[in-house]
Order: sequence, then C-alpha cells, then structure tokens
Amino acid sequence: MQATVKEFDTRTRTGSVLLDDGTELPFDAEAFAAGGLRLLRFGQRVNLAVDDDDRISVVTLSTFPLG
Repeated sequence: MQATVKEFDTRTRTGSVLLDDGTELPFDAEAFAAGGLRLLRFGQRVNLAVDDDDRISVVTLSTFPLG
C-alpha cells in the first residue's frame, strides 16, 4: 500500500501518513525502524505494510521493496 507522509518527528521517529483516500494513519518508531530509513519529509511517497490489526508495521520509500 502507498501513502504520503503528513508528518514526521525526527526526535521520536514517529509520524503519520495520508492514504490516497485521505485517511490518516499514524506509525510508531518500530514501524519506521523496520523500513531501514533515516529520515522522512512532508509529502514524500512511501510504501506501507499493515498488520492484521490495521497497524502500520513497516514504512519505507516507494522505490524500496517491502521485503
């Protein structure tokens, strides 16, 4: 699934994304770390993996594979 970064806090490594339908989903530091990234910026396109509880488990760049 793809989304656009709405906000990202470099201190806590948490943030939120907007799905293409406008739904906002938060992600935690664990999901950010799982994607192997160092930074995200507002408006950046990302790939997401979502677990069975609709929680984002991985956030990575749209050009990177989810693995």
